[in-house]
Amino acid sequence: MMNRFLTDQQIASLVEAIQSAESLSTGEIRVHIDSTTDEKIAEKAFEVFKTLCRDKTTEKNAVLFHVNFEQKYLTIIGDTGIHEKVHQSFWDHLHDYITSEFAKKNFYPALKSAILKTGIELKKHFPSTGKNINELPDEITFS
Repeated sequence: MMNRFLTDQQIASLVEAIQSAESLSTGEIRVHIDSTTDEKIAEKAFEVFKTLCRDKTTEKNAVLFHVNFEQKYLTIIGDTGIHEKVHQSFWDHLHDYITSEFAKKNFYPALKSAILKTGIELKKHFPSTGKNINELPDEITFS
């Protein structure tokens, strides 16, 4: 799907970043780019989270980055296993960083950096031990 904020090459690179980040831990990272929702984006983000992530991993350690570039809106939602271990301050800092970069139109580098930082954080709490099964697809989804 064509996206005017990211090139196909950047999207492919973000998928590689997800794979790289996930290789560090048993956590799963999803990115959903929404360009159709104008209102109630937080509700839409939660619907997407329920569809793509919730209760779909053994350790309940999936994270969703729900992005709406047009609305300059970002939601980061983690499953219950994430909330038990990762401090809210980590997500707050990450959210502030991404939104400030989005304001400068640095969409791709901000998302890539956020994915990789999330992988490092997940490694602290959900280290990969031997066989690391990819429980969720790495592809970026769109609506």
